[in-house]
Amino acid sequence: MKSMYPDNIALLGKVMDLRLDRQNVVMTNLANQDVPSFKARRLEFEKELQSALDLDERGKMTRTSGSHLPSAFSAAGFQGNLEMGWKPRVVAGLDSVDMDKEMSIMAKNTLMYNALTDITKRSFEGLQRVITEGGK
Repeated sequence: MKSMYPDNIALLGKVMDLRLDRQNVVMTNLANQDVPSFKARRLEFEKELQSALDLDERGKMTRTSGSHLPSAFSAAGFQGNLEMGWKPRVVAGLDSVDMDKEMSIMAKNTLMYNALTDITKRSFEGLQRVITEGGK
């Protein structure tokens, strides 16, 4: 059945959720920067997302023949991996959170999230235009 929503709306929603989860992980890292033996955690999902979408390293669809159609992506079964590289150490200061690195990760993540919201907004603006101007 044909949907009136764009084909990529489930993918956009899932990636936005993962970006929000990454933001929460970074905020946890920043909140615990003064806790002894706390090591920063990461939420990585880009490589797994490319693999799930069957993309190669350059970001293009990989096909064995030009006449093959790309496989459909199911956002329901995709999740990011939380890396908790915590290993206790005796030396003080080695496990501390690098605030500059965390802030740069947060800034990049915020920019990517805002780009995704803009893409989603534009998709729904087209739908809104059809609804409001369709009866004229």
